Amino acid sequence: MDKDRIEGAAKNIGGKIKEATGKLVGDTKMETEGKADQVAGKVQNSVGGVKDALRGK
Repeated sequence: MDKDRIEGAAKNIGGKIKEATGKLVGDTKMETEGKADQVAGKVQNSVGGVKDALRGK
């Protein structure tokens, strides 16, 4: 498994936690940052998936 997939998944989970925390405390900036982190994590995970496919794993 490519390290980008692992890092992307971690970033996605961190973004979900950040978004939930932002909602809980009423911080829209934190909530938005969490959503952005999730998108970045999904992209990074996809890049890792492509790398894995190219390697034949």
